[in-house]
Amino acid sequence: MEKFNLNGKWRITGGKYDVYGNVPGSVYSALLDNGLMEDPFYRDNEEKSLAIMDDEFVFTKEFEYTKKSNSVLLVCEGIDTLCDLYINGNLVAHTENMHRTYYFEVAKYLVDGKNTIKAVFPPYDKYIKAKSEEKMITSGTIATMIGFAYVRKASYMSGWDWGPKLPDAGIWRDIYLIDGNLPRITEVRINQRHENSNVYLTVNAKTNLKADVKIKVVAPNGESVEAINGKEIKIENPQLWWPNGYGKQPLYSVITECFFGDKKVDEDKKKIGLRTLVVSREEDEWGEEFCYKVNGIKIFAFGADYIPEDNILSRLSRERTEKLLKQCIFANFNAIRVWGGGIYPENYFFELCDELGIIVFIDMMFACTANPTNKEFYENVTFEIEDNLRRFRHHACIGVISGNNEIEEQAAVKNWWTQEEKDGYMKLFEEIIPEIVKRECPEISFVPSSPSARGKLINPTDENVGDSHYWQVWHGNLPFSEYRKHFFRFLSEFGFQSFPSMKTIEEFTLPEDRNPFSRVMELHQRNASANGKILNYLSQTYLYPSKMENLVYASQLLQAEAIKYGVEHLRRNRGRCMGTLYWQLNDCWPVASWSSIDGNGRFKALHYEAKRFFEPIHISCEETGEYTTRNDITDERYFGYETKAKIFVNNDTLKTVKGRVDWKLFTVNGEQLEAGSEELTVEALSYASLKEIDFNKTDVRNNYLWFAFTVDGEEISSGTVIFTKPKHFNFVDPKVKVEVAGDTVTVSSSAYAKYVFIYNENDDLILSNNFFDMNKGTKTVKIISGNADNLKVKTVFDIR
Repeated sequence: MEKFNLNGKWRITGGKYDVYGNVPGSVYSALLDNGLMEDPFYRDNEEKSLAIMDDEFVFTKEFEYTKKSNSVLLVCEGIDTLCDLYINGNLVAHTENMHRTYYFEVAKYLVDGKNTIKAVFPPYDKYIKAKSEEKMITSGTIATMIGFAYVRKASYMSGWDWGPKLPDAGIWRDIYLIDGNLPRITEVRINQRHENSNVYLTVNAKTNLKADVKIKVVAPNGESVEAINGKEIKIENPQLWWPNGYGKQPLYSVITECFFGDKKVDEDKKKIGLRTLVVSREEDEWGEEFCYKVNGIKIFAFGADYIPEDNILSRLSRERTEKLLKQCIFANFNAIRVWGGGIYPENYFFELCDELGIIVFIDMMFACTANPTNKEFYENVTFEIEDNLRRFRHHACIGVISGNNEIEEQAAVKNWWTQEEKDGYMKLFEEIIPEIVKRECPEISFVPSSPSARGKLINPTDENVGDSHYWQVWHGNLPFSEYRKHFFRFLSEFGFQSFPSMKTIEEFTLPEDRNPFSRVMELHQRNASANGKILNYLSQTYLYPSKMENLVYASQLLQAEAIKYGVEHLRRNRGRCMGTLYWQLNDCWPVASWSSIDGNGRFKALHYEAKRFFEPIHISCEETGEYTTRNDITDERYFGYETKAKIFVNNDTLKTVKGRVDWKLFTVNGEQLEAGSEELTVEALSYASLKEIDFNKTDVRNNYLWFAFTVDGEEISSGTVIFTKPKHFNFVDPKVKVEVAGDTVTVSSSAYAKYVFIYNENDDLILSNNFFDMNKGTKTVKIISGNADNLKVKTVFDIR
């Protein structure tokens, strides 16, 4: 399709500013590029950045144009958000939705020669406050700007409990003109039917005007076959698409061409994976399962929840997202959830998930609030949902579509909502959106909300049906061991906070800010009083650290341990639970949060721990000890708890594994006290365990348990546990040393070393393994990226 591109330099005026900025782009990106705005992420600059948006901003561009048709469409793929569009002084349209593409007929406004297009963005905060004064909408979050639900703008831009209030404005996706009298492809729908080891494809292409359409399907090896629009074609010996860890991700190309006479006027290219993918909801002894079923195989989902990668959307790129998603593969992810308070990701996000084998659970962009209930809102949302479903429905990675994030739970459980708001919920999420999904992509599994059981506001927190969000560990202040009391069918959100990496803190603070309760550190903590909550959990677990860098390190260990407790427990109940997606993968700015990769792209301890607890073949230990029997040192059970261990091996591969489980009880100085070994066969897609081992006579302050699973002489997975809290364990200085030779780091320790953290103060470093436990002796890790000069080491012994 021939486009007259309106991207490029635009004049941007508002308040005291008059600059030229790039489109796609925004007010903030233009001011930053012109050096007229300080980094909004640095110290307390968010406040000044927010104030900038109190003014109206106008984007203007002059362009030379010659009309060749009596129909010209202005196509806006992304306008953020409240905007009046003018051409040559004539009002073309008003927009209120950044999540959809707009098409406006503008031929009558254009002239041959010089034209002017203008986009006027009024102050967002002023608008939503005025709407709220007319009628308040119930919101389930206090971290956002009041009234944000009135506008179809990415919710997180108004602030969240992990994000700043930076309600940017601008033209954030492409803008261009097209000839409305030429045929163009408006929709391509691809259906698969799998039967008798063959795949039957049907491609339905629609055009705005009558035109000739040609379709071909190209296999991964380059062989192609012609297809007739709307007619089924047979693909023999299909190469099936699999999630990461279960097979390869071959992709077929579907190329649709549109002809006007002999001239090709439009083309659509899509890549698809041949697979069946549904959410299995079979009834069972516990209730109803919720699991991804791919090509007939029930997959345990390993992953996390994804939020927008930045508040300045022009800084997003395929390269940046590719790096992040490959870091998911590093941590053995096979799944991800797109959270409903951000943006519908760019096409390349889904393309990359196809290529990497990451199943996507995607919310529609609604989160934690009631919504307007008028006809205009519903019509606007209908265009939005149709637009986005047609954009991503063909992707192999799409596993489930959810209507929203946590709105059903709030409407059903909280007493804040009015009856009108509840009725509006049912209208939007139980009627309008499900009907659109059924019409546009009936083959994709749909749930009205996340979490949800059977929908319709009926007990959405039922742990025996549907997906769950669990927050009693963290928000409820309960200990990590609380996870073991629950057997969720699919845990799509649970989390624990930590501080970002020390280098990241140094990048957004001054030295005097580096205290958890300084004003700047509290501004970079959006979950009320949560820095204190981190310290509360820390006080229950570790000695009090005297240095900020050790406090940061300890907070990340708490986070890693908390999520590990939950994941390992639920993996040990495979079949009943079939997925764990922790909150959250990433940040949009540098902040204390639930992420495993901080706002400046650095791995926290959790990301390395995820690589271990998501490994396909994984050994874990369900220990009974001080962690699992008491929460307070004054508890009367302090002198009476049992000390036991039960070792499990999970096998989330398609092959049976036969190996050996070894365990040893060591003193902190490396003396072996007890040992055991047992051959163990673990069937594919299952788990097995040893009998519980009694350690009631062991000295829990000085002894620890090591365990490993070995196959054909190779250690596949290993771990350690202590039976008391780390602050009560008598760690000795392990005198850890590191030596670098090429891309290998050899680590040596003179005693038990827990959570060995290898880092470089001057450069970012990613290793094949980090924040690991080790016995007395040596261990090697590989350098993935970064400079390995001047390495330093921390262990739990240093938290004091």
